[in-house]
Amino acid sequence: MPLITVNLIENVFSSEQKAEIIEKLTDTMVAIEGENMRQVTWVKIEEVPEGQWGIGGTPLTAAMVHQIQKG
Repeated sequence: MPLITVNLIENVFSSEQKAEIIEKLTDTMVAIEGENMRQVTWVKIEEVPEGQWGIGGTPLTAAMVHQIQKG
């Protein structure tokens, strides 16, 4: 029974986007392992508070990630 854990920065993704992440990751496992895996595939989203996740020595906030998403 697969358990997929996704770490996200809090306040970056909407509830709808998180639901889509869960759906698509489940679909991906089913594509690899077969339809019987759908009911036993767990996807867990863990949200890390803003400023407690960093890259390149800089703590990231949701606003910074939204700016990156915009390009």
